[in-house]
Amino acid sequence: MLKKYNITKGNILAHELIGLRAKVVKSTDKSREGIEGIIIDETKNTIKIESNKREEILPKKEVTLQIELPSGEKTIVKCEKIMFRPEDRTKVFGGK
Repeated sequence: MLKKYNITKGNILAHELIGLRAKVVKSTDKSREGIEGIIIDETKNTIKIESNKREEILPKKEVTLQIELPSGEKTIVKCEKIMFRPEDRTKVFGGK
């Protein structure tokens, strides 16, 4: 039997972000602030958000996101803290 893991504020850094709704709440490039949509891809250094039928590629080192969890709860993620390949984050953060 497979165990279901819930994404929470406490373990968000170890989870898959693709499919979650996000909004840029802070950026070193002020023109990026306010971009919001669904996370559709992620690399070690970028997050791609589909926003208004456009794809926005955001450098992780420059943005802070408000991410909406499946529960509807929102949390803030400073993306510079997750500058890892998505598959390596579980090793680094271990589901904390």
